[in-house]
Amino acid sequence: MTPGYGVHRGEVGLLDWDAVRERLAKARNYWVATTRSDGGPHVVPVWGLWLEKAFYFSTDSASRKGRNLAVDPRVVMHLESGDEVTILEGRAERVAEASVLGRFADAYEAKYKFRPEVSSAASSVYRVRHEAALAWEEKDFPRTATRWSFASGLALDPKRVAKKSH
Repeated sequence: MTPGYGVHRGEVGLLDWDAVRERLAKARNYWVATTRSDGGPHVVPVWGLWLEKAFYFSTDSASRKGRNLAVDPRVVMHLESGDEVTILEGRAERVAEASVLGRFADAYEAKYKFRPEVSSAASSVYRVRHEAALAWEEKDFPRTATRWSFASGLALDPKRVAKKSH
């Protein structure tokens, strides 16, 4: 956060990663932002899952976001709430492992009461390898503004960097 937001560099008030992961797991709708081939932004709501320490979603390969991800895998995902802000930044990778696709379909069906077709050539399942996460609670902003940095994506122990350095 920039100095104008009044974010201090101490750790008092920082959010706990486990609580943020819980937000990610419980959410119903996720907003996914991708980049068009001309550099323009594209954002849409999707259903998805926090599964195996990563965010997963599916889309038709011919959809705008599918075409965008084929060219540029960078993605930003955020939850709907502006009161409990949760944002992930990273790179989406297409999932091909049958065992992972099966776990995705099972978890998706349990959550949404709809089973996605994961074996279709037209359908793509993506796993977001998160590189950074940001979260805060609006009622306590900027005290709760927290940023995590993930050295290699899917890190088990994220390094909190908000309020410490930028």
